[in-house]
Amino acid sequence: MTENTEKRPNDEFDVPWKDILEAYFPEFLAFFLPVAYDGIDWEQGFEFLDKELSRITRASQIGNRRMDKLVKVWRRDGIELWVLIHIEIQGDRKPNFELGMYVYQYRAFDLYQVPVVGLAILADEEIGWRPTEFSYDLWGTKQSYRFTAVKLLDYPEVDLEKSTNPFAIVTLAHLHAK
Repeated sequence: MTENTEKRPNDEFDVPWKDILEAYFPEFLAFFLPVAYDGIDWEQGFEFLDKELSRITRASQIGNRRMDKLVKVWRRDGIELWVLIHIEIQGDRKPNFELGMYVYQYRAFDLYQVPVVGLAILADEEIGWRPTEFSYDLWGTKQSYRFTAVKLLDYPEVDLEKSTNPFAIVTLAHLHAK
């Protein structure tokens, strides 16, 4: 029987990502999803919804979702509405990854009835793996969910070295560690 304290192979990558994401969330979005950063009213603050995330995923069959983050933010366009940003950092190719992103999106939307923005940080080494959508089309019924995926391999090292954003350093360190 496996103990809860046993480290998984990706723990060495997951824990630093989680720690820095929580400490520097605005910088995280400025680096990886600038359109969201520009649309958020940062004076209203933001809130990590760890308990709510566990409510969404507790009965899920989509596997271990340890590095997911669900964050509540407010929009700056004057509309009184909050947006949930679902963040998944994925270190290796995962079967049904797109399905997992979709499940989180619809469960979060069902629970809160607010828009949910999906962001996947693909930290794997497989250049061709770039999931961005879950969809099906059967007998006149169509379902489609697109999310933003950022591939760490796409960031040139020279650009990362010049950036002052802490996530440039994290990305560079991750690429060197992998």
